[in-house]
Amino acid sequence: MISLDSLAANLAPSLAEVIARARADLRMGVPIVLKSQTGMSLVAAAEGLTPDRFEALKAAGPVVLAITARRAQTLKAYAHDGDVARLSLPARATTDWIKAVANPEGDFAAPLKGPFPTATEGCPVRHRAAIKLAKSARLLPAVVVTDTPEALNLATTYGLTVVSVEAADPYMALLAPLNDVIHARVPLAASDAGRVHVFRPEDGGEEHFAIEIGKPDRDAPVLARLHSACFTGDLFGSLKCDCGPQLHAALAAMGENGSGILLYLNQEGRGIGHANKMRAYSLQDQGYDTVEANHRLGFEDDERDFRIGAAILKELGFKSVKLMTNNPAKIARMQDQGIEVTQRVALQVGENRHNTAYLATKAKKSGHLL
Repeated sequence: MISLDSLAANLAPSLAEVIARARADLRMGVPIVLKSQTGMSLVAAAEGLTPDRFEALKAAGPVVLAITARRAQTLKAYAHDGDVARLSLPARATTDWIKAVANPEGDFAAPLKGPFPTATEGCPVRHRAAIKLAKSARLLPAVVVTDTPEALNLATTYGLTVVSVEAADPYMALLAPLNDVIHARVPLAASDAGRVHVFRPEDGGEEHFAIEIGKPDRDAPVLARLHSACFTGDLFGSLKCDCGPQLHAALAAMGENGSGILLYLNQEGRGIGHANKMRAYSLQDQGYDTVEANHRLGFEDDERDFRIGAAILKELGFKSVKLMTNNPAKIARMQDQGIEVTQRVALQVGENRHNTAYLATKAKKSGHLL
């Protein structure tokens, strides 16, 4: 007979599953609880916050809005905590006010009036962890945080997900293991000898794909490309970027070569997700370049994790590559992850009158070799 202790151990969610629940809750607008050695907090994503939940958070304790230093710089707010700023909410603050601070969409038409006082006392560890979770959920990196000793009681009463910061932080810094779920033959325009592998990360994140052309020799450098998903360029032929032409040119080159491996990584918009990518596009229409738009949203220049590509190559048995890229960061990451880059193969296609400035920004600010 199975003991109750054994049942609890077998049925309880793992740390990875708890973090995946927390991401899903934040996306749905449901608050979560973050606990650390210094205290406990109720946390909700700013962009999904409703008036009723905001009132409930205020009733539980003092509320602050945590944003990244990038967004704080735009608002002329000082980030005393380095990478994070904890904004004190004025008495007049509403959910609309919070969303206007979190989202730069209306900055140009209606500049926000400060000043924005920022907290200097207390520990920002839970605020920092909350922003990491929001980013990993592909939300705006802005969270409402209420410190309260009653957080665990509220979690038990209302079924809120509880995450330990000390456990989650080191786990989220690691690359989640990737499983080759299934692979099947898929004839492609570039080559009849196509095979698609589906890789699923164990942390509940987006699936990634490896498109294998022909039968590449595992003991020789393989012609390879790490391609980040771009639904506007890859599917719709957007002229704002060069992603679609790069994707098709890489596959065509592999077809002509007789073999190759293209990794299609679900890291849309340099890792900020579909919605935030469209927000960045909207900011670009206001005159900001790609990097400036990301910063105004609260993100870094590039939030992608190229370790995923190295892990997939290793899983497929590849040790060295001839990498089709213009991005030195991809080369550096492959090499520090143990994948030898024997040759960089330039991939300069797709320039047009709509993306000339975009490509210039990639060269000037992101170091692309164009």
